[in-house]
Amino acid sequence: MEYKLLTPGPLTTTRSVKQAMMVDHCTWDQEYKTITQEIRQKLLSLAGVSSEEYTTILMQGSGSFGVESVLSSVIGPSDHLLVCVNGAYGRRIVSMCERHHLTHSVYEVAEDEIPQVTAIEKILENEPTISGIAMVHSETTSGILNELEEIAALAKDNELLFIVDAMSSFGGIPIDVSALSIDFLISSSNKCIQGVPGFSFTVAKREQLEKRKGFARTVSLDLYDQYETMEKDGKWRFTSPTHTVLAFHQALKELEAEGGIYQRYMRYLTNNRLLRQKMGELGYHPFIQQHQGPFITSFLYPEQRSFNFAHFYQHLKQNGFVIYPGKISSVDCFRIGNIGEIYPEDIDRLVKVIENYSEVAYVS
Repeated sequence: MEYKLLTPGPLTTTRSVKQAMMVDHCTWDQEYKTITQEIRQKLLSLAGVSSEEYTTILMQGSGSFGVESVLSSVIGPSDHLLVCVNGAYGRRIVSMCERHHLTHSVYEVAEDEIPQVTAIEKILENEPTISGIAMVHSETTSGILNELEEIAALAKDNELLFIVDAMSSFGGIPIDVSALSIDFLISSSNKCIQGVPGFSFTVAKREQLEKRKGFARTVSLDLYDQYETMEKDGKWRFTSPTHTVLAFHQALKELEAEGGIYQRYMRYLTNNRLLRQKMGELGYHPFIQQHQGPFITSFLYPEQRSFNFAHFYQHLKQNGFVIYPGKISSVDCFRIGNIGEIYPEDIDRLVKVIENYSEVAYVS
């Protein structure tokens, strides 16, 4: 049985993206290396940056591999990183800093709040050794969308390194990387560009990357070495996920055919608004009241009756939908994503399935 994955990635892909993986490629082949270079250039275009100022590095592994690659490769022994946290993925950045013994401080707010620039300013005043800020853009723990503009401006004014985990947002919402002066932005192949899992990518400011040559603490995740090798002809240092790369190459073509990032954002936004409206009518209320992102929503368990998530999940799966359990630390909830090859008619069908479940649950 085929399912619609209503998750923040892996997600539902088109048949043509799946079909692109039906070809075997040699990693040394010039055609394959050309595809890698085309992907790198296209990602720069999507980021709205020039190849003179920025570069793109592809890295084997999931998005978390990409984040750890950046942290372990660019934070030097004299650096002090401030990590903004309002969910599990911000906390994962903290865990990576701890594992690599990176000097860091943590600014944490509740999971339904966003980091505030005024609070960061006070931290900078009290800790003048801070040399960089790292934050998550779309925190899929809750579905909240953190604001970048003011924090980006603060980082630029104070000449701080600015690292953004844009895992679940890049390609699905406009982000002017150059205007925000983001130094390192990380995302992955199986999110809003609608490819399949297998690699992450970093849009990196060349000047900052070049200054950090030799900082890497691992071999496999050495961002600079991967960059240096790819710059020559598109060769990956180690075995690359060839089938995933081909799928991503096709997914980039389909993003362009859809009309680019803005049109995809509008589809996601329409999906999300419809989902929250219809779910509200059934008595399922979102955890996030302000700053809700257009990618995934956390819904509180309904209060008016007992709710068994495992039973609910199986009902949805039997009817063709797969969702995520909750990740909020303080309350019980579940998550429904609306990115990928998902359209309003899918949301309508999902809500009807949930309505049928609610009727059964009320009776029982």
